[in-house]
Amino acid sequence: MAKSKDASERRKAPLATPTDLGSNATRDLTGALNALLADVYALYLKTKNFHWHMSGPHFRDYHLLLDEQATQIDAITDTIAERVRKLGGTTIRSIGHISRLQRISDNDADYVDPLDMLSELREDNKSLIVSMRQAHNLCDERGDVATASLIEVWIDEAERRVWFLYETSRHGDPTGH
Repeated sequence: MAKSKDASERRKAPLATPTDLGSNATRDLTGALNALLADVYALYLKTKNFHWHMSGPHFRDYHLLLDEQATQIDAITDTIAERVRKLGGTTIRSIGHISRLQRISDNDADYVDPLDMLSELREDNKSLIVSMRQAHNLCDERGDVATASLIEVWIDEAERRVWFLYETSRHGDPTGH
């Protein structure tokens, strides 16, 4: 009987990793990071969706670009989730959890024009940058230099994605129209 009680207690044990940032900082930072993680997953899946459904005369170039970008986006998911755990919080547990937190909208359309795909992803990456900057500001307020430094790299990567999506869809027009 004692053995099953010990197992039961272990299953209920809190997952709060010790941190010196305090409970309010942990709550605020992990909340912001979980919302960011949901957005990253939403952007990853949308990028893969467009990668899988790309068509047209620039198929190969766009297909490869989106695959490269999806890989880069996917690469930060584990780091975000593990950062949440290091800060003493718990992180996303399901697709449903992601859908409740995400701020980047899905695109379930049967067909999306290739240039519209690039434009939508560019705008989504710009929105992600805004969310990352907000999270960075929160890190600065709460003294979380480790998360702030990670976010700085992710912002740079997202800005590069925006740049590539912008330049890829310009049609050689120097004004960008």
